Amino acid sequence: MKRVQDYIRTIPDFPYEGIMFRDVTTLFSSPRGFRMAVDQLLHPHTGADIDVVVGLEARGFILGGAIAHQLGKGFVPIRKKGKLPGKTIEQAYQLEYGEAVMEIHDDAIEAGAKVLVVDDLLATGGTAEAGIKLLEKLGGVVVGCSFIIDLPELGGRKKLETMGMDVHVLCEFEGA
Repeated sequence: MKRVQDYIRTIPDFPYEGIMFRDVTTLFSSPRGFRMAVDQLLHPHTGADIDVVVGLEARGFILGGAIAHQLGKGFVPIRKKGKLPGKTIEQAYQLEYGEAVMEIHDDAIEAGAKVLVVDDLLATGGTAEAGIKLLEKLGGVVVGCSFIIDLPELGGRKKLETMGMDVHVLCEFEGA
């Protein structure tokens, strides 16, 4: 029986030499693999008190939308700077290999809303940390973070757990 990680392909030296890129598009293109991933990501949160699911750009949109649908909740995107049309707030963060800025609409989350954060990959934790900070600025309460892949050597899970986050991952891959 296939596991989620069996649907994920590795592409060496992308986007830079020495990086082992974990490509989830092969997981998404498989009906069985995609269903398995969505079910396993939402399973620990079934019945939990969640008001909204937040997806981090860009693959987090695919997962977050599917999970929100399954939970019967709304979906909110956190995007790269300049992609949202309304009034936004922003948060800078460090990537594994660079720097970026994330944004959310300033009215996307009501104060006190319980939020599940979803993305495909947890590496250094910079993107997730920026998303959590944005949600907290709006008064949201992050009740959990779910990812398909964790790259434990890069320390993202530890970073989020140090922030007090409950982190759920489906699989781990060694190496960056």
